[in-house]
Amino acid sequence: MAGVLDGIRVLDFGRYIAGPFCGTMLGDLGAEVIRIEKLEGSEDRWVTPVSEAGDGAMFLQMGRNKLGMTLNPVKPAGREVVKKLITVSDVVIANLPYEDLKKMGIDYETISSINPRIILATNSTFGSEGPYATRVGFDTIGQAMSGAMHLSGDGKVPTRANAPYVDFGSALLSTVGVLAALMDRAKTGKGQKVETALLRTAMNITNSHLIEQTMLNLDRVATLNRGFTAGPSDTFKCKDGWIYAMTIGQPLFVRWCRLMGNEDLAADPRFKDDLARGDNGEALSEIMQKWCSARTVAEALELSPRVLPALLEYGFAPLADPEVLEQAGHLGKDVLAEEHHSRTRTGGQRCESDDWRVGERHHHIGSQHTLRAHGHGDGSGFADHWPLGNTQHVELHLAGVADDATPEHLTGTRHVRDAAGDETTRDRLRQ
Repeated sequence: MAGVLDGIRVLDFGRYIAGPFCGTMLGDLGAEVIRIEKLEGSEDRWVTPVSEAGDGAMFLQMGRNKLGMTLNPVKPAGREVVKKLITVSDVVIANLPYEDLKKMGIDYETISSINPRIILATNSTFGSEGPYATRVGFDTIGQAMSGAMHLSGDGKVPTRANAPYVDFGSALLSTVGVLAALMDRAKTGKGQKVETALLRTAMNITNSHLIEQTMLNLDRVATLNRGFTAGPSDTFKCKDGWIYAMTIGQPLFVRWCRLMGNEDLAADPRFKDDLARGDNGEALSEIMQKWCSARTVAEALELSPRVLPALLEYGFAPLADPEVLEQAGHLGKDVLAEEHHSRTRTGGQRCESDDWRVGERHHHIGSQHTLRAHGHGDGSGFADHWPLGNTQHVELHLAGVADDATPEHLTGTRHVRDAAGDETTRDRLRQ
């Protein structure tokens, strides 16, 4: 099934999450996304290894719906390959400081001179301007500088969220920007630069808290999981596990009072509105905790969903719940293991691959569907590292990619044919 971005080609020079996940989302929408990395494989490939080959969990997630090749864009021959790729592509993704993009020849001034229709999606920690423009950083920098860590935890130790939401948020904003740029290009015929920054993303997410602090100077401190401006809103321990319950608005609060067996609470001036209930949330949490302590998780959830939003705190239990997995589009360990053991390895020998195949794209936005890559070797790691999915033949047409660039600069995923269909280069495989 063709996606809405069918026919759009994306060159993904991104690393880790903020850049690559933008490419992943564009691939979910049907674009042809080509990941370009170092000859030896970029460092983000091996983060949190989960397979015998050392594949990282993050890499497996970011790699869905992507083709791949290795390239050194700093060397002259590699830069020539980049230029040829730019001429036949629509979008370039790179989450690096802008000075590094210039060194690689993928800054907007350079690539737009090659292809005026090209769109550059770039992400850095602080943006391309200002005193911190050359500083590097990761997700936690955004969490720390935006006030999010201050408002998380127990109020004593600033606490980061383990899930890197700033990286993912930046990637999603980049995706929106690219889609808008593609719409604009359809009218003007010109590309543009789409820039996001981790700190800007983080501050967008915490902005309501920052506005409150600027206007009212409340100097809030973290309260673990208890809500600031409504209640009860907290985690609660049952006999055999934890639940999270939230009450916002007067109708929900009245129903909660009935659930607790004390309708007089609705008339208590301490709980007259959401803000008051947030200010007195500790008292409400104590009432709810006493109620939960007498019940199992199943008993609490059987009663509370009819009254207020409540859910089980899963831990890693979602991985054992088939309904949760199906709703989230998650592919389990058995599928990953089956794919891993079905791969063919050649011990690093040069591969004459005649029919590299990559998976049919599953256009379920944000789900965990990925690609199955088929070949006669490890493809510099790529046949081993693009798992899952059904197969269809995909051929990359690069006009005029020279043979002499292949040994050093195109240790990629499959043999490449030029626009006329003549064979021009093949993979050099990594041990």
